[in-house]
Amino acid sequence: MRILLPALAALMTTTAPAALAQQAKPAPILTTPEAKDVWTHAQPEVARVTHVALDLTADFARKTMRGTATLDVLAARNAKQIVLDVDDLAIAAITDPAGTPLAYTVGQDDPELGQALTIQLNGARRIHIRYETKPGASALQWLPPQLTAGRAKPYLFSQGQPINNRSWIPTQDSPGIRQTWDARITVPADLVAVMSGERVDGAKGQPAGAGMHSFRFRMDKPVPPYLIAMAVGDLAFKATGKRSGVWTEPSQLDAAASEVGDVEKMIDAAAALYGPYRWGRYDMLVLPPSFPFGGMENPTLTFLTPTIITGDRSNTDVVAHELAHSWSGNLVTNATWSDSWLNEGFTTYFENRIMEAVYGAERAAMYADLDWDGLQSDIKDAGGAQAPTTRLHGDPGATFGQLDYFKGSTFLRTVEQAVGRLRFDAYLRSYFDRHAFQPQTTAGFLADLRANLIKGDKALEAKLQLDRWAYQPGLPDNAVHVQSPTLARIDAKLAAVNAGGPISAVQPQGWSTQQWMRFLNGLPRQQTPARLRELDETLGLGKSNNAYVRSAWAELAIANRYDPALPSIRAFVNSVGRGLLIRPIYEGLMKQGEWGQPIARRFFAEARNTYHPATAAGVAKIVGTN
Repeated sequence: MRILLPALAALMTTTAPAALAQQAKPAPILTTPEAKDVWTHAQPEVARVTHVALDLTADFARKTMRGTATLDVLAARNAKQIVLDVDDLAIAAITDPAGTPLAYTVGQDDPELGQALTIQLNGARRIHIRYETKPGASALQWLPPQLTAGRAKPYLFSQGQPINNRSWIPTQDSPGIRQTWDARITVPADLVAVMSGERVDGAKGQPAGAGMHSFRFRMDKPVPPYLIAMAVGDLAFKATGKRSGVWTEPSQLDAAASEVGDVEKMIDAAAALYGPYRWGRYDMLVLPPSFPFGGMENPTLTFLTPTIITGDRSNTDVVAHELAHSWSGNLVTNATWSDSWLNEGFTTYFENRIMEAVYGAERAAMYADLDWDGLQSDIKDAGGAQAPTTRLHGDPGATFGQLDYFKGSTFLRTVEQAVGRLRFDAYLRSYFDRHAFQPQTTAGFLADLRANLIKGDKALEAKLQLDRWAYQPGLPDNAVHVQSPTLARIDAKLAAVNAGGPISAVQPQGWSTQQWMRFLNGLPRQQTPARLRELDETLGLGKSNNAYVRSAWAELAIANRYDPALPSIRAFVNSVGRGLLIRPIYEGLMKQGEWGQPIARRFFAEARNTYHPATAAGVAKIVGTN
């Protein structure tokens, strides 16, 4: 249930969600106990940010962003202050629109959450903050030219999820506090700025003083603040359809555009399933290798890792996933990070439906079958079916591995099978309409499901086991496992190899990434040096251009302390910054004690400066360095 506190209710509208977005009205704040966000200092029930206006200049020499943030504030009648989230920002001044200084305090630093910035409002409903970021801002990665594809110009990009944006934007950094925004970003004249909003000035921007250009953007729909994203670099654009295109460095442009060339079909398929695409354009930005994720669903401009570019479109599930977030995650968003499965589980299910619509049922079955493998592996590695980190709703950031994705999507697939696809699709489409541009909790979703799908059917309620799926560890016994005939054929080859058959009989020509993963991850972890050499020499694992193959091979080689693979592994962790692909390598090395731990620390020392700050911090924890 969505309840607005009385003090704010009089200031907010009860307009239907779609009209709410069109009128740029503030999205509601959820105030039920499970909607309390422990990862923010904000007190939105007292005063909340509704709009952020940025005017910032990128200083590549100093690795800082400096300028102003102007915040529109919606406050209760007797509110005297507003509390924001910041992380090591240098605040120069805070004033009201007339320039009158507003008193403020910066609270004690929390190593995980940053600081609370408390501002005395003195009746102001708009505040100006003049500030500068620090060179180590956790959301920003400043790349020197040598770490870009062109090796001639520097590059900057941001990554806000989950709570990194407070290191470059002073706002209430919580997914439940949706905000509209606009921005003017000033950069060196030979670079291009892009953002996750509508481009106002066109591709070339406007002159902004000696040697500088500015670019303006706006997002008129309320979004969670982690979706405010920016990149600056030597960027070029190529259209992939009437409402889509790719930005990346010029040397990568043709390959990137070819790899994501099915995106228009995906948009059509997604809209046919669950309602219109509401964000205008769907462009993509292929970043340098240090980008820490496979993709990031920033509205109007999905960020993508270059590791998906393999020339065969076998990794376009990443594009489908980020596109699906335009409904599940961006349109309807988890109110807190305790319920991130509402973003990722929904999106993984939706991604699979897009892949089925565009590429057929068997390709979708491959992805679903591999997700089942990942689900089983994550439950095992978490400590078994009773481990609390295998719950969907739990402590923020505590769900093990990719269970938000795998268990969440399996839950929805199980509901689909129980009620029938047509009925479930109709429900999901209506769900996205009812809650468009609003935050959501697990309790809210289950209440909606019961009210609009189950409708008092006690037998169906018992069959679905909703509360067990959402709140209990492990995997309920009604879980649906989709099995792939294509992967079954890989399993037959795998069984022959595991029985001692020759690697030359594998014949992997034409394999997709998914087939490679099934084979490599199905090999026993203990192998002889001779067998490892046969695998590498016959299948070309250490020289593969497929980053997924290289990562899986590295894990197997490390498990056997196979020294001949170390040069390839070293080159890989120095050229790829995607956490999904490099974290298992460092974790594997650290498990190898006196052999692997010195190697892990040496490799990390060499590669650290090529990683995004958030990735570097995570790997530092793995290898035990500061």
